[in-house]
Amino acid sequence: MTDLDVARPRLDALTGLRWLAAFWVFGYHMAVFGSLPYPFDQPNRLGFLGVTFFFVLSGFVLTWSMRPSLPISTFYLRRFARIWPSHMVALLLAIPVFYTLSADPDHSWVKTFSIPILLLSVVLLQGFSRNPEILFSGNPAAWTLSCEALFYAIHPFLGALLRRANRRGALVIAAVTVAVAFGYRALTQTGPDGWASGVPLPFEHVPEFVLGMAIAWAFARGWRPRVAVWAAWLAFAAIIGWLTVGPSLEFGVLSELAGRFSNEFATVACALLIVAIAGNALRGRRSWLEHPVMVRLGNWSYAFYLVHATVMYAVLNVIGAPRGPGWSNLVWGAGIFAVALALAGAIHHWVETPAERAIRGWKERRDLNRTSGRGIV
Repeated sequence: MTDLDVARPRLDALTGLRWLAAFWVFGYHMAVFGSLPYPFDQPNRLGFLGVTFFFVLSGFVLTWSMRPSLPISTFYLRRFARIWPSHMVALLLAIPVFYTLSADPDHSWVKTFSIPILLLSVVLLQGFSRNPEILFSGNPAAWTLSCEALFYAIHPFLGALLRRANRRGALVIAAVTVAVAFGYRALTQTGPDGWASGVPLPFEHVPEFVLGMAIAWAFARGWRPRVAVWAAWLAFAAIIGWLTVGPSLEFGVLSELAGRFSNEFATVACALLIVAIAGNALRGRRSWLEHPVMVRLGNWSYAFYLVHATVMYAVLNVIGAPRGPGWSNLVWGAGIFAVALALAGAIHHWVETPAERAIRGWKERRDLNRTSGRGIV
């Protein structure tokens, strides 16, 4: 044991924050299903950036809780236990919604059944392809799990390097990571045919994860920035608002930047919000994000993310096509949300939690038997 192995306090406010990111993604997909009238549809236009929030938050949470003494094999198995069982259940639910044995020209989201392509989804490799038939294969929302799988694979090694840094070093790494993200995005839009745009999405999103890691390590080394939570929320809303409307307005270079670097500016906004909320929690200040309801929703957010689009497109399969803008879409959205949330709660309680507990328990017993010299049973 070292001082770095000392348990750090749980940051339940970040669990509640995770739910808000999942709900933002839900709003984005609801805008595709049937949007609200203009301009009330605008807040959901960039809801896909909730995924960016997930990636930054994932890097932060994993690094905040990392322990140098934890074997890499144990870390990997715990991450497998956390995401794969629920992923497989969601995949089985998605197949009859998104697949058919023959082409369906009336439903562009329905694909022809292909076992080899589906197998890529089973092992979380689909996200490494830019081909939409593969990238969105199986459960379309699960392409992000390819990114998470890569993040999990590299985290122990990046963590070992990061542990050498002090607080200032961690903040320098965070700043360099942001610069790299902007530089990469610039490369995708320059040169012959934007040559860098062909990089697989999991590699493209690594800076978001690393930024979360660097910020968490700065906190672990004692960084306690005094960023007012209300100011962070205001800044986040302002940045997302600018990214939403800026590209369509004549703001010159500001419009150009919003259109070209939306993901990178959103990454910074997400990081700022995480810094404010985590710092607030570590100073002992309570937050509405820590309310038991928000924490429970945060715990359900992974399953909700996996199934909400499946529920939505199952409805589309019945009604035939996306709906036009209108206030009645609030009713449709409420119904879809209720079904998806109930399904997410069921998966969390009956699949995710027991499977994770069983797999982690098996690994702990195996490690105990090995260290005690009694062999493996």
